[in-house]
Amino acid sequence: MRCPVCNHPDTRVVDSRMSAEGDSIRRRRECDKCGFRFSTSEEILLLDLVVVKRDGQREAYSKEKLIGGLKKALEKRPVTEAAFRSLVHGIERAIQRLSADEITSVRLGEIVMQHLKDFDEVAYIRFASVYRQFEDVETFQRELDALMRLSVVEAASSRKRKKRL
Repeated sequence: MRCPVCNHPDTRVVDSRMSAEGDSIRRRRECDKCGFRFSTSEEILLLDLVVVKRDGQREAYSKEKLIGGLKKALEKRPVTEAAFRSLVHGIERAIQRLSADEITSVRLGEIVMQHLKDFDEVAYIRFASVYRQFEDVETFQRELDALMRLSVVEAASSRKRKKRL
């Protein structure tokens, strides 16, 4: 790796640390020529994944598009940068577990929505309203009602578990 200060092509790794999630490595490096120290990050990339759109068009998977959509859904929500990175990594891990060269945009959207539902319900509704192209208030209300029913069921289940303990 080239030194960002003197552009010397040789640097050595001084220290390596794995992230808490185990999906990336932070490396501390030092330039062999000028001694400048800097950090790099290494993570798994989804390189050869093709997204098949609803109209049949194919395009390469873009992490930037995923991040852009998530940022819109999470706009003005109380989310830390670390939590956001963890959400993105979780979604990408779910995609990787499919072990496929292609994924439909519908399947990709469903994976994103499932992660958002667990992460932030407001962001989930925002994302779903665009992704599922809510046409009217009734469609929006049905999705909210389904989310509320799920929350009530999960809360009741949680109370039952606590009573058993």
